[in-house]
Amino acid sequence: MPTRFRHAAIVGKYQASGIRAVLEEIAHFLVAQGLEVSFERNTAQATGVTDFEALSADEMGRHCDLAVVVGGDGTMLGIARELARFNMPLVGINQGRLGFITDVPHGQYKEALAPMIAGDYEEEHRSMIEGDVWRDGEKIFDGLSMNDVVVSRGATASLVELRVDVGDDFVANLRADGLIVSTPTGSTAYALSAGGPILHPGIAGWVVVPIASHTLSNRPIVLPDNGEIRIGIVAGRDITANFDMHNLSSLMVGDQVRVRRSAFKVRFIHPRGWSYYATLRRKLRWYEGVV
Repeated sequence: MPTRFRHAAIVGKYQASGIRAVLEEIAHFLVAQGLEVSFERNTAQATGVTDFEALSADEMGRHCDLAVVVGGDGTMLGIARELARFNMPLVGINQGRLGFITDVPHGQYKEALAPMIAGDYEEEHRSMIEGDVWRDGEKIFDGLSMNDVVVSRGATASLVELRVDVGDDFVANLRADGLIVSTPTGSTAYALSAGGPILHPGIAGWVVVPIASHTLSNRPIVLPDNGEIRIGIVAGRDITANFDMHNLSSLMVGDQVRVRRSAFKVRFIHPRGWSYYATLRRKLRWYEGVV
């Protein structure tokens, strides 16, 4: 059963203008609710907040039982990867524009957080992708993604040719601008703009989406998430692999990107009555035209 939280860590989009006042306001509200409050170290240093203890992500994972993330989905993505291994619940207060996973509006955070702190909330878990890059039989890079892994051409290069295998099964060779392997969470991000479907976060699957494929028959496909997807570089120049916000540049012909489900999941909490469908309806304006 949900229990009351006792020690909250605040993580903020510290590049945003005027964010310090917002973060301190939320921190003092949490203190007034009886919580001990700390700040994520980079957030505290960048904003000049000194009235609260500053902790690294590892220290947050060991000492805090809740992370309050103030910003947009990019801010949430960054800290979620750091805290997933601690199974720490995260709640997002939206200071961005779209906010699929930072779903509490800033103007309503008091009404939303007060019951959640006391243990009255909805909880869900989101899958993650872990992946690595192999060259000549050696792993040269590894990464963790909450949204997606993208293999793509550079800004001025021609198409890339990729070989896609799932486990021991050859799936396709494709010539395109690139390829996206997305989690259900990431299906409303880059994969959606590239023509992929939206996956409910309760589905144990990946979306594999070609980016501007040279052949119209190369279509998005939904795959189960219990196998390894391998993307081999057959031809192309200036090719990159992007794991959320972490890039490996200059992939070479013969390199292989391997992705699979991570053992870790991101733990989100939401206000009581939260609905994934209501989030889609609001963010994608599915209500427009309804009388």
